[in-house]
Amino acid sequence: MMFGLIPKEEAFFDLLKQAAHNVIEGSRLLKELMETYTNVQEKTLKIKDVEHVGDGITHDIAVRLNQTFITPIDREDIHDLASALDDILDAVEAVADRCAIYKIEQPTASAIRLADILHRACVAVGRGVDGIGLSHAEIKEFTVQVNSLENEADRVSRDAISDLFEKEPNPITVIKWKEIYETMEDGTDRCEDVANVIERIVLKQT
Repeated sequence: MMFGLIPKEEAFFDLLKQAAHNVIEGSRLLKELMETYTNVQEKTLKIKDVEHVGDGITHDIAVRLNQTFITPIDREDIHDLASALDDILDAVEAVADRCAIYKIEQPTASAIRLADILHRACVAVGRGVDGIGLSHAEIKEFTVQVNSLENEADRVSRDAISDLFEKEPNPITVIKWKEIYETMEDGTDRCEDVANVIERIVLKQT
């Protein structure tokens, strides 16, 4: 009886939504960077600022997990969801950072396309986090979309890397772009991780 009197900490949902929408903002800035490749250093710093905000939200969630006895959903699911969202933003920041460090002069068509796919996957992730608590059928639509975008990113990345080895004579350029492509594709993988955690949460609630 005593345990039932302890209120659940509902603030976790607000923090997870904040984290998800911060991820969307980071991916939007990366998409903008790739599509309008000017002021690279300045735009990279903006993405870093968004990533730092994400780190703060993740830290806040971790602190609350340690301080909260009863959570609204399983604490491991909260932890996994927060970590996966943070990983997406880490990938976004890493791509922008590499473009600046490697002094990339212009993005390739594949990089522009991958940034768009990643942004769309992040928007879908935001809808999924907002929809925690909906029915499994409603959440399934979001997870299918994220999975489809991850598969698309995998194909684009694979083809882009294949073209690099076939057509790019400079091995340093191959190394640079291979790393950038793989990091962008990794970002969509982390979006799929978020989708899997959300689906797990919803299945537990049914």
